[in-house]
Amino acid sequence: MSFLHRTLFRLSWLAAGLFSLLAGAAQPGEVLLAGKGQSTVLSVNGQSTILSVNGQSTVLSVKEMLIRIETGQPQLQAYRAESAAAGYTIGLAKNSLVPDLTLGYQAGYATDNNITGMSYPGIVMPISGPVFNRESYDLVPGTALAAFLQWTPLTFGQRAAAVEKASAVFKLAGSNYDNALFQQRYAGILIYLDLVYLQKLLASQQANIQRVQTGLQQSLVLTKEGLRPGLDTVQFQSLLAQGIMEQLNTERLYRAQQQELSRLTGFTGNPQDLVISDTSLAMILPALPDTTGPYTQNPGYRYQQAQVALSTASLKQIERSWRPKLELWANAYSRGSGIGADGVLDKSAGWSLTRNNYGAGIQLSFPLLSFAKMNIQKKQYRSLLQSDQARLSQVSINLQRQIGTAENNYTQNLRIAAQAPIQSRAARLSYEGLRLSYQSGLVDFTRLTQGQYQLLNAEMMEAGAYLQVWRALLDIGVSKGNLNLFTDQLK
Repeated sequence: MSFLHRTLFRLSWLAAGLFSLLAGAAQPGEVLLAGKGQSTVLSVNGQSTILSVNGQSTVLSVKEMLIRIETGQPQLQAYRAESAAAGYTIGLAKNSLVPDLTLGYQAGYATDNNITGMSYPGIVMPISGPVFNRESYDLVPGTALAAFLQWTPLTFGQRAAAVEKASAVFKLAGSNYDNALFQQRYAGILIYLDLVYLQKLLASQQANIQRVQTGLQQSLVLTKEGLRPGLDTVQFQSLLAQGIMEQLNTERLYRAQQQELSRLTGFTGNPQDLVISDTSLAMILPALPDTTGPYTQNPGYRYQQAQVALSTASLKQIERSWRPKLELWANAYSRGSGIGADGVLDKSAGWSLTRNNYGAGIQLSFPLLSFAKMNIQKKQYRSLLQSDQARLSQVSINLQRQIGTAENNYTQNLRIAAQAPIQSRAARLSYEGLRLSYQSGLVDFTRLTQGQYQLLNAEMMEAGAYLQVWRALLDIGVSKGNLNLFTDQLK
């Protein structure tokens, strides 16, 4: 054995000991993640699950996640409160039919030149008193008690238009909440699928690390016996380090998605304690459900529909603003004055309600000269309505195309997923054959690592192919506004 070979041999044993400390503690089916407070990936019967080290994990299924998203986000609570507030505008519009009755009492001091005509602006109708032929600035009291009634029983359609607009505002606010909730749930499912894939990838990468470790041990023995060059050992060590780094990078992505899922669900604990339970998505294929339903249930479409309804109601309110109003007015009041009609001062009488009056009448008003202003507003709101109708048409076209694309993706991804297990089995058999051939000295390091890479790539593609089918099904459900097309497939 040459000096170079002996040196490489010694270095390989030292490096092997180091990597054994870093990665050798992992048992078959278990991923060792270095660092305090991190988790392990356990693989049982092909299903991998990330468990929290502290034992306080929160298991989360897709359906449970959707419930948490609805109740745990302050942003959605804000939309819900806005919708509730918009609902009160309907009551306010209807409340205009209720008469307005105002009671008031006034008291004050004024000069006796015209105390009988004193009143403050507000509910007391002005009244005139006698004008004296002398100037006097003595202060005398005066009081008044009044009840003022105003009622608008007939608006010739203006009140109905206001109620219709308020209802449209309420529906728009509700549609806005539904759309926001739908989008957040969609985002949550996408993150969940990413977590399933990354978890499966972590398990595949751990299996690959174990295969590299096995190859490293074999190369050490074969190098010691002089059957393999020491360079193979160094190359295995490089592959081992690369595999560990790739696994750590995947774990970083997994943790980032855990953080995002924690935000969407309003989870207040440690995001690393979230454990997904629907991991079988990476191993089973969904059955295509009945997708003949219309896309008009899509929250984005319904929101735009509500916007068109609001623009229609706003235009109707403008059109009916140029109509008359019939109002009923009534006033009853009592007053007291410190000076009589004959000019005699009696200050004590100012505090007594000695004069009573009442009156009632109707008023029909019509904004005759506001026609020009109203006509400009009608043109403005007609243009806004045409804009919203065009947006609704565009949303309709977009959803139809999305449904077609999603259904085509589902069909094609289903065909790809059918080939993925075949590729995995063939790659696994190929690797096993190359591993035995390497032990026998029939193939070199390059051929073995090629087979190993093909196996890892096949395992990753199999998990990705299955999840792409689920993703296409999700896209169908999103386009039709029915996430149950996805969730009903979960066992």
